[in-house]
Amino acid sequence: MPAVVVDPERELAELRAYLGDRYDHKRLVRYAEQLDEEWERIGDEQELYRTSQAYLYNLTAFAMTETKAPYRAELVRAVAPGARLLDYGCGIGSDGLALLGAGYRVAFADFDNPSTSYLRWRLAHRELEAEVYDLDRDTLPGGFELAYAFDVIEHVDDPWDFLARMEAQARFVLVNFLEPAPGETELHRDLPLRQLLDHAAARGLRRYRRFYGRSHLVLYESAPATGLRRLRARAALTAGRARSDAGAGRVRRRLARPGSS
Repeated sequence: MPAVVVDPERELAELRAYLGDRYDHKRLVRYAEQLDEEWERIGDEQELYRTSQAYLYNLTAFAMTETKAPYRAELVRAVAPGARLLDYGCGIGSDGLALLGAGYRVAFADFDNPSTSYLRWRLAHRELEAEVYDLDRDTLPGGFELAYAFDVIEHVDDPWDFLARMEAQARFVLVNFLEPAPGETELHRDLPLRQLLDHAAARGLRRYRRFYGRSHLVLYESAPATGLRRLRARAALTAGRARSDAGAGRVRRRLARPGSS
């Protein structure tokens, strides 16, 4: 299997290059707090997702933790390089860029916002080509082998509609469901976890893993499962509920390294 790695140093260097004199290292170190502060100023969630500058720092810091490395490993296990992938709710596109570098064909989809503007710059900077679709205006093409969304669905009002949109575009869906945690940002919704897992099983669950104690990652087929496929899906769900993988991710110490500001 190819290594699909997000390089923290490259993440930091690209954000510095993109923002130039506007780059503020303190915002990267305070990646969570500065997003909450921007959210308090804006006050409208939909406007936040379409105008946020804070997400440039928040998503960069999060990518630097490599928290999503095990999610990408499950993707690589499921489909080989060359497969057409849809990064749904892509943000700054760190996962999709890593997958492009590993030989996958990736298209990106999100609202038109500062994060996707930065993603377009990153594609040009790396001399890569990929479609970046605006979820407010564009009609997404179908025919993807797999659509994935990592740490996205907890932000939406209707998780069922979110999954239906992914299922309409791809043969397989790879998505994680987060359990709530104390002190979590109010931008995260509480998800109906058991019902979502049952939905994945009914559609043909292929893989279920729990990471960091509360992140439930499922790989499932878009078409409803019947017969033997349904029995296998139920078995995968039962096995996954008994297993917990990986420890908690941490922001790299380089965020606060002396001389890095």
